[in-house]
Amino acid sequence: MPIRLVVAEDHYLVREGIRRLLETQPEFEIVAVCGDLDSLLSAVDTERPDVVLTDIRMPPGNTDEGIQAAKRLRETHPDLGVVVLSQYASPSFALALLEGGSAGRSYLLKERVQDVEQLVSAIRTVAEGGSVIDPKVVEALVAANARGQESPLGQLTPREHDVLREMAAGKSNAAIAETLFLTEGSVEKVIHSIFQKFELTWETSIHKRVKAVILYLAAGG
Repeated sequence: MPIRLVVAEDHYLVREGIRRLLETQPEFEIVAVCGDLDSLLSAVDTERPDVVLTDIRMPPGNTDEGIQAAKRLRETHPDLGVVVLSQYASPSFALALLEGGSAGRSYLLKERVQDVEQLVSAIRTVAEGGSVIDPKVVEALVAANARGQESPLGQLTPREHDVLREMAAGKSNAAIAETLFLTEGSVEKVIHSIFQKFELTWETSIHKRVKAVILYLAAGG
């Protein structure tokens, strides 16, 4: 069965270019194209696609509608994959996208559209519940304390890797404890250790979790 796609982009020429590019891929079926947030959400309700490919900024506000859509769809259509395309290598947008969990979410720079294999791979990955974060966004995120250094993932114990993997799936501490047969207190201690090794102890709690997950995904986790 083909992967059913809804494409959302407010600029007509860009939208048509993406649509025609994806239509050349036999594994995809474009079921709707949209130009704003409301029509995107309506198309998802009507067409029940497997993946949404959306620009980060669209009417009505031209701010972060792609992120807003991803958050709403996490609640209303939890199995739906979302690929957000952006011209901004801003970690803050990627962090916002992954706040509710990384499963089925991708943040790519628009320049990646020129490489059809990268775009196809990202769509396929989120359709299967995986995650993709643009390498340039990861570089911007970790530049201050990780560039040129050995990956902090190499410092983690096997147990810390297990917990971080479950965090990347968007699980709460209680759900992680149940999955790994640990107490919730033990999970909290492991997560605190991860944050220390990643030098995230001074971040807000939500950004600590999301940044740790991004580092995990950047290393191919």
